[in-house]
Amino acid sequence: MYQFSRVIYRELAPYMDAHAPNHGGDPHAEVLHACECTLERLANDRHYFARPARTLFNDIRMYFPMSQQARVCQTVTRVIALAEDWLDNQPRRGYDIHGNPLQCRATTRKGSACQRMPLPRNGYCPSHQHLAETETGAEEAAELVAA
Repeated sequence: MYQFSRVIYRELAPYMDAHAPNHGGDPHAEVLHACECTLERLANDRHYFARPARTLFNDIRMYFPMSQQARVCQTVTRVIALAEDWLDNQPRRGYDIHGNPLQCRATTRKGSACQRMPLPRNGYCPSHQHLAETETGAEEAAELVAA
């Protein structure tokens, strides 16, 4: 994920505003930190990170002039899509990208995390597939309400 955050930063660094707001640090370092944090969260928490490109764009757009906003949005969207494709193509052997064993996203009746191996398509073990079905139903209902 390090490579993807660096690609975003390298492509956008020449276009940063010389008069960007300074929040107690170097604006270049803050943009790089925002890129790294977004891609780290994308790698570790994909199911609960709905719009990573929008989140990153909102975090860094203040460091660029208005004339470069479209370039920033396109770059962020393109590289985040490449990172998501790369993560999708990684083999699922029971471990995440940091070597930690994968666990089901559900909790047991007692409130502890389910320890079973999740299926790659949705992050739930075979016993908790009914929870994945309720998530898709809730997403469809939210889209109907928004429309």
